[in-house]
Amino acid sequence: MNVIMNFGNGLIEFFKTVFEFAPKFIPGVELTLELAFFSIVLGMLIGLIVAVLKLTKYKFLKKLMNFYITIVRGTPLLLQLYFIFFGLPSLGIMIDSFPSAIIALALHNGAYISEIFRGSIESIDYGQREAARSLGMTKWQAMKRVVLPQAFKRSVPALGNQFIIAVKDSSLASVITITETMLLARQFSAATFNVFPIYFTAGVYYLIITMGLTKLLSIVELKLKVNER
Repeated sequence: MNVIMNFGNGLIEFFKTVFEFAPKFIPGVELTLELAFFSIVLGMLIGLIVAVLKLTKYKFLKKLMNFYITIVRGTPLLLQLYFIFFGLPSLGIMIDSFPSAIIALALHNGAYISEIFRGSIESIDYGQREAARSLGMTKWQAMKRVVLPQAFKRSVPALGNQFIIAVKDSSLASVITITETMLLARQFSAATFNVFPIYFTAGVYYLIITMGLTKLLSIVELKLKVNER
């Protein structure tokens, strides 16, 4: 009986803490969304440029893009954050914590997104480019008007996974003093020693964000399929 009563009291205290701290996470959640948004948008731009350059005939550019992808994919994101925020100042380049996080996350996402775009571009039948060229288009016009729109549609599911990873990776920005969701969770739990309900609250926020993003991408994917009919 005492066990049941203790469990019930513990549960009440748990949810009291959750509801008490949930509003206090809002500023951190807003920062998490900003980090994710900018890193995804810039990451897509970087990924597209890198993918196109990798498919050119210029060997130097191909090697340069391969070098970038190898470095980024072969090292932890945490190390990349440290390098940009703590390492670049030793070379005379000072960047604040928020833009440092955006740069690191965008470069990290860009390397993975470039491979997604490259695979999608290569999946488009080469005959379509030749047909476009025979109609008088330049290589770039054929790429822009014929290949890239189709490649983008094919890459949406893989991009969705990368976007969700990007949201979760943004939590690493807390190590360079950005008070996003995870840093707030650490601060609140250290101040109250009430660890479990506070990290539970942070987890719920991440879950809401990723579920919302998943739903949004499903709508985009469905819309693109409808337009193909």
